[in-house]
Amino acid sequence: MGLEIIKPDININFIRLRPFALAISGILIILGLASLIVKGGPRYGIDFAGGTIIQVKFVKPIKADEIRLVLKGLKIKDATVQQFGPQENHEYLIRTKVTSGALKRLAEQIKEAFVVKLGTQGVEIRRVEMVGPKVGKDLREKALLALFYAILAIGIYISGRFEMKWGTSAVMAGALLAAVYFFSLIKVPLSFLVILAFITTLLLYVILNLRFALGAVIALVHDVFITVGVFSLFNKEIDLLIVAALLTIMGYSLNDTIVVFDRIRENMRKGGKEKLANIINRSINETLSRTILTSGTTLLALASLFLLGGSVIHNFAFALLIGVTVGTYSSIFIASPILTWLEGKRFFLKRPLKES
Repeated sequence: MGLEIIKPDININFIRLRPFALAISGILIILGLASLIVKGGPRYGIDFAGGTIIQVKFVKPIKADEIRLVLKGLKIKDATVQQFGPQENHEYLIRTKVTSGALKRLAEQIKEAFVVKLGTQGVEIRRVEMVGPKVGKDLREKALLALFYAILAIGIYISGRFEMKWGTSAVMAGALLAAVYFFSLIKVPLSFLVILAFITTLLLYVILNLRFALGAVIALVHDVFITVGVFSLFNKEIDLLIVAALLTIMGYSLNDTIVVFDRIRENMRKGGKEKLANIINRSINETLSRTILTSGTTLLALASLFLLGGSVIHNFAFALLIGVTVGTYSSIFIASPILTWLEGKRFFLKRPLKES
């Protein structure tokens, strides 16, 4: 007998709570969007922005102003100094946009300067990374495309599995990919192109009656956007490791959504004349114990990584903590209730939802 922390006969009215859930999502999205607008977009890491980053560790305490004074003497312009890890570690990250060949000995120059000017013998250069601006731009574009392609592939899978419309969704995806490729050839800005393609995808999901795909995809974008917004609010960097975290969040959120969708589809088949809202409510309640157990154990592991994993994976674990929490919430309050919203928009649909 499986472990159950929720009573089998529980009956929480999640559909009635939908307005409150949407208000919470709206507030988080607006805050994230406002932060992104004020800050001119996400704060990109060295992978995407280009430049040089040097991690320096000192044996004795040292202030950031002293480090900036040394860098000024080396004529390194636009350098930023940021404490890395706990204060007692005396570690700092030095960032500069300069990536020319003249900086190949930059780490050695900085170490020598600290020894000469501060008399600090215990200076250790722990990491040096250099990414050119063109490489950074290419990586940024490829990361954006990776997220878009992942969402598109998920839409195809959901449509095929829950609505047996593999052909329709595949043709739609093929047309979108061809359009993206064509417009990229004529140098349309990639960010604008991906946004336009995504909006077109959502409209096609509605018109072609791919309602389960629409719910799943909107929930995934909701999770990714809130995670990026929280990163902007906390002034954290977006780099390749965070893109990997976002893709992981999408996979986890999709898995949770599929469990709920499976139960909804099963109950719709034997629900008779029962209202769709009641079917969705009952399905969410029936899977609630599994959802809490799975998400709870995952969050415990992520909390351990966040607290004990060290500075290198701190942001990665933070992204997963936010994403898994929001992903669990969106499976219940975003993905599933969208089916009831579509039921009231019959003019878009070929047939009522209950006939699936």
